[in-house]
Amino acid sequence: MDGENVGRLVYLGLLLAAVGGWVIVEYRQRLGQALRVALAWALIFVGVAAGYALWTDIRPDAAARQMVTDAGTLSVTRSRDGHYYLDAQVNGTSVEFLADTGASNIVLSTNDARRLGIDPDALVFLGEAMTANGLVRTARVVLPNLVVGPFTDRDVPVWVTDGDMDISLMGMDYLGRFRMEFAEGEMILSR
Repeated sequence: MDGENVGRLVYLGLLLAAVGGWVIVEYRQRLGQALRVALAWALIFVGVAAGYALWTDIRPDAAARQMVTDAGTLSVTRSRDGHYYLDAQVNGTSVEFLADTGASNIVLSTNDARRLGIDPDALVFLGEAMTANGLVRTARVVLPNLVVGPFTDRDVPVWVTDGDMDISLMGMDYLGRFRMEFAEGEMILSR
């Protein structure tokens, strides 16, 4: 433990001793009542903390993240982190993409490429791309079938990267096929 943490512990110990001393003096004849009040406040605090934790866990699931409208458009709700995530079907396999208007191409993470049956070790990485994580190598592949909501595209060129990516990106070469509107926390894609 470093000196800063020791100082914090000493401070908290003194604060606890001061509050505890006041409680003992104030409730010296009624310690049972003091314990009941302290327990009630502790339960209220735990209840509020648990309610807040559950709300943040449940809230994203309360509304559909991606929905096809009656007009045939795709409505995507903005995530709590401020991004839009698209659920797509690639050759029948579900893949989550981050809609990235700053990216030029569709870029598959190594993990998603493997799930789609693409062996990254067998690819020839001839291209390079500058990302937020620096320069990465890329290999071009073609997806026979890409379905995003009500929209189906065939023979879609994508890039597999050997860089460290947690999620695949859907860049402007594909998003540019849509008319995109942003309103009240929703991205609406139409053709």
